[in-house]
Amino acid sequence: MTVPERPERPELLTDTPVPGRIWMLRGARAAISIPALILTAAFVGYAGLARETGLTLAETLAMTGLVWALPSVVVLTGALSSGMGLLPAGIAVALASVRLMPMTMALMPLIKVPGKTRNWQLLIASHFVAVTAWVYAMKHLPDLPKEGRLPFFVGFGGSVSSFVFCMTAIAYLLVERLPDIVAGALFLLTPVYFLCSLWGASRLNADRVAMIAGLALGPLFFIYFPGLDLLWTGLVGGTLAYVGTRLYRRGLT
Repeated sequence: MTVPERPERPELLTDTPVPGRIWMLRGARAAISIPALILTAAFVGYAGLARETGLTLAETLAMTGLVWALPSVVVLTGALSSGMGLLPAGIAVALASVRLMPMTMALMPLIKVPGKTRNWQLLIASHFVAVTAWVYAMKHLPDLPKEGRLPFFVGFGGSVSSFVFCMTAIAYLLVERLPDIVAGALFLLTPVYFLCSLWGASRLNADRVAMIAGLALGPLFFIYFPGLDLLWTGLVGGTLAYVGTRLYRRGLT
């Protein structure tokens, strides 16, 4: 999965190189956005779920900061609340997070400067790869100079995660005053936002066909294969989208 390079915008090209810390500050400023606020609202809803399942504040914040991706955090919380062992819980989280691997593979060539970028820098950036940051990066980073993309992304991802971390702590302490229906509504904001964002960021028809297939197959697999519904939805829906678009293109040639 590759992203075509777009010409850098003229207003971003200067004779004097911009220091990395400036790009990080610009990324932090860009983090003040509607997507970040929606993600924060979803974690506010998650704080209520964590408290209801008996997680302490320290455990809730540890999962928020270390796991970061909200679906994986929810899977881990559910595994802990059901008494699942450490190994099955780890496998469940790994399956929920495997979707992030192709996203990371698509992003790393975009932010890496050959001969300059260190592996440890890419490891730090990869921690912030989740749908919110990834969609924003794939849409906006190609417009930036190559040297500014990594610090900009780290500034963006670090600011979003730090703000979410703090708001999750505050929400955990105040969640008893929040009505259940409000907490649930905030929690559901994230999948709605993810769906709209991924649709808008789709560059290929195959991406949108895969999303439509997933929406159609998800409820069926949830009924007939509970527990493995997301895995089968992604596998079958993605395969159908790939094969269908390949056959369609072949028919046009």
